Amino acid sequence: MNAPGLGAPGLGPKAGAEVISLGCRLNLSESERIRALLADEGDVVVVNSCAVTSEAVRQTRQAIRRARRERPEARLLVTGCAAEIEREQIAAMPEVDGLVANADKLDARAWNVPAPLPAAPVRHTRAFVAVQNGCDHACTFCVIPQGRGTSRSLTVPQVLAEIEHHLTLGAGEVVLTGVDVTSWGHDLPGSPPLGTLVRAILDEFPGLRRLRMSSVDGIEIDPLLFEMLASEARLMPHLHLSLQHGHDLILKRMKRRHLRRDAVVLVEALRARRPELAVGADLIAGFPTESEAHHEANLSIIGELGIVHGHLFPYSPRPGTPAARMPQIERPVIKRRAAELRAAVAELRDGWLASLVGTPLAVLAESDGTGYAPNFARVKLPQGTQRGAIVTVTPTKFEEGLLQ
Repeated sequence: MNAPGLGAPGLGPKAGAEVISLGCRLNLSESERIRALLADEGDVVVVNSCAVTSEAVRQTRQAIRRARRERPEARLLVTGCAAEIEREQIAAMPEVDGLVANADKLDARAWNVPAPLPAAPVRHTRAFVAVQNGCDHACTFCVIPQGRGTSRSLTVPQVLAEIEHHLTLGAGEVVLTGVDVTSWGHDLPGSPPLGTLVRAILDEFPGLRRLRMSSVDGIEIDPLLFEMLASEARLMPHLHLSLQHGHDLILKRMKRRHLRRDAVVLVEALRARRPELAVGADLIAGFPTESEAHHEANLSIIGELGIVHGHLFPYSPRPGTPAARMPQIERPVIKRRAAELRAAVAELRDGWLASLVGTPLAVLAESDGTGYAPNFARVKLPQGTQRGAIVTVTPTKFEEGLLQ
């Protein structure tokens, strides 16, 4: 089932296109571009779906049903990874009018609209720029290569042009994102490393005050990128690692390319140069064959790395992956282990945030009265702070999860 022409008769009164984004920052970036592409269309809802876990697919289905209830007359179209990986199941939902292939969702022709894809408008104080898509790796738990395809990189001029547009519209921070950001450049002539792109961005835009990396594969951080993470003030002191686990045997069964020690050495080396560095990580609880000893190693790496920004996932088998054929852990055990990981990160995070009381922080203001410091600590702002402004705040307390 593909998307019929959006301009076809019978759509009813124009209520405006709505794009519902689930999952990763790359989806968020792509949703902004889809929204711009469909800006002149009628009563249309697009669900940009996620399939990274079974819970993500459940949330996708829930979002589709909710969208149909709230916009009963709209044409409801689904794209994204769930629409690719579970195409038949999503297409069979009675609420769904059509699917758009994940690989085509930024192509105007896939939506049957006449205009070429316009540059994305800035709807956030932070502009998410997708510099790369797809993945060439084969982690045993992951279905994303099925939904996104092989790794494809934007060229340096393409990235610079998109960033220039965002800065012209007033973005206060640029976030580089992708499915596997540190593989950027591997498919380009000469296979430039990611550090080459980051250096080009900082050199081209001396007025860009804040550049942030999304999740990176630590084993692929090249020497130039390492040096900038360690010393470049405009590259935010916030490292989010695609870590996945803290035990070497589980990492090998996941078919990851790093070991625990690699992550420890990387963080220690960066912190030696830049002590204010805040570390985040993705961790999976209950991977097949995970013993209690393996789980304890997963818990202990949180403290060893000082992980204060945690994305914690209970493992769920994904269709067609090698891990789905491995001996599975019982669901109650997985839920308990995931809760313990979350509690460990929360305890460390609360202590870290409390330690920032009395420290002047340069905060980029969001629209909800809060903002983010360079280390991604969330800070409550004085009333009336203009969205997009970067203001210095010295918090006097930590309360209700916020520096204030």
